[in-house]
Amino acid sequence: MRPLLSVVLLGAWLAAAADNEFLSTWKADGVTSFNFTGRKVAAVVVTDDDNLRVSAEEALGREIAARGPSAVPAYRIIPKPEVKKSEAAKGFFERAGVAGLVIMRPVQTDVTKVYSSALWVSGYYNYAWDYWGASWGAVYPIGGGRDSRTITVETLLYDLSKGTPLWACVTRTTDPKDVQSYMRQLASDVGKRLQKDGLRK
Repeated sequence: MRPLLSVVLLGAWLAAAADNEFLSTWKADGVTSFNFTGRKVAAVVVTDDDNLRVSAEEALGREIAARGPSAVPAYRIIPKPEVKKSEAAKGFFERAGVAGLVIMRPVQTDVTKVYSSALWVSGYYNYAWDYWGASWGAVYPIGGGRDSRTITVETLLYDLSKGTPLWACVTRTTDPKDVQSYMRQLASDVGKRLQKDGLRK
């Protein structure tokens, strides 16, 4: 079935009548701020829906750029056939001079995933390219015909000089009215939270 992420996530990123609740945030030990001002940061949205990915990465890129970095949507850097290959993606980002990644990934609908602070530095989260391969290998299609829909999205900021995570959050929204509005609002809310938690202008 075609993922309904373009019907539920894209419409909700723009109109955003639903509120984005921050269930959890995390910052790496010893990190008080992350200064990517003037450096290139790629906006990545993990979804098989190409229309949603383009729109969402553009929205996320605008929010990142408004806070100092030089932002670029990942779809402009990585050809579609290569996007799920972590080594290929790593090479494209390196050649493009990307210093950081903000990766947004829908992880669930209807059931809320429980996160602890230990999660972000364990398993495939601990290295950008392990996370890249695992996240694209388990794309979660949002939707399923339920009357009430809760969407959970994880967002991570990686420093590509080391490949390690600097910051992460999990958000939850219930019954967004349309996907486009939801994703735009989510990008805005995440951008504001990043700035609040240490992303310098």
